[in-house]
Amino acid sequence: MKLLLTCLTVVFLSFGAVAQDLGTTVPTAVFYNRDNSPFSTYNIPTGKKSFVFFFDATCGHCQKVVSQFNKRYKELANVNIYLVSQDEYRSIDYFTNTFAKQLAVQKNVKILQDRDHVFIMSFHPKQYPAMFLYGPDKKLKFTSSDEKDVNKVFQLLKS
Repeated sequence: MKLLLTCLTVVFLSFGAVAQDLGTTVPTAVFYNRDNSPFSTYNIPTGKKSFVFFFDATCGHCQKVVSQFNKRYKELANVNIYLVSQDEYRSIDYFTNTFAKQLAVQKNVKILQDRDHVFIMSFHPKQYPAMFLYGPDKKLKFTSSDEKDVNKVFQLLKS
């Protein structure tokens, strides 16, 4: 049933999805922390760059990309990082413990579950993985689903 709902949501949204313009602000959405407490994107602070990474725990490209971020986690110390998935927490835990072990335990990293399946409708990702980099003003600076763009994300984080 969950798979059917997800598929229908993706199909429905693909008809109405529009390309996200650079400069748009972080969409409003509510996700859930490990303890089931809600986390609203409204609470993403300004004054610091924010990186939102949308993944599926079984996606090989997602695993590869997050592994690259994991290796360079020290370069991400001044960025708010949000790892978001529609998976159950047992799958999310496997993903983070296997591919993002060092990254996931950093104070600036939040691991969130999209159990209400609102990410696709709010952020309009093209595919997994989806990367969204926002400036200190919460305006979109870069978005990509291409694993080859990891270095570009790091370049933009330095500028």
